[in-house]
Amino acid sequence: MGSDMAGAGQLAWGPLETAGPVVVWLVVLGFVFAECAFIVGLFLPGDSLLLTAGVVLSHHNHELGIWLLSVTVTVVAVAGNHVGYVIGERTGVRLIARRGGKVLNREHLERAKQFFDRWGVWAIMVARWLPWIRTLAPLLAGAARMDRRKYLMASVVGAFLWAPTLMLIGYYAAGLLDHYPWLKTTAVIGFVTFVIGGTIYGLWRYRQEMRKPVEVVDPAQLDG
Repeated sequence: MGSDMAGAGQLAWGPLETAGPVVVWLVVLGFVFAECAFIVGLFLPGDSLLLTAGVVLSHHNHELGIWLLSVTVTVVAVAGNHVGYVIGERTGVRLIARRGGKVLNREHLERAKQFFDRWGVWAIMVARWLPWIRTLAPLLAGAARMDRRKYLMASVVGAFLWAPTLMLIGYYAAGLLDHYPWLKTTAVIGFVTFVIGGTIYGLWRYRQEMRKPVEVVDPAQLDG
């Protein structure tokens, strides 16, 4: 049975042997940039996407590819954070929430600001591991006019510790399943299905949030 499933997996993934890694690069780079730069990133499966990229590239035996992608994703994450900072800086100290929003609401903005106020520049590094704060932190840093050099340093360190770690864990953990091809194929399909489903669901939730009434919030008054 194991050999049959392995054969089925090879048949199913055969056409993707060439295109697969290219698709992984495009999807990962696009999603990481969006998650680090724009509000829509609150609804994207960033962490699971990085793990999935590692698993998929492991299926294709692209060890050099995973290292190159890890470096590229780090650069893109820093660029995305800088765009988020500029957006926060240029839009002033006002952030838009949604009345009745389940994600983009005043409560989440309050929690993000408290986290940011408590940890300062360290918040930019730690926020990489906190999904929705990861998107809000650059906006808050820009709105607060955080020193650009300190912000850039924290952004680079945080991106370096975040993206490559998750991608390499996905790649080498999946490599442990080499002796069980059918299980590895099942894991790849499961991960990819989860990311696609999570993305569709996330974009649907984003549209639902955007349909709710706008509530303009001044970060300086969030604790008030």
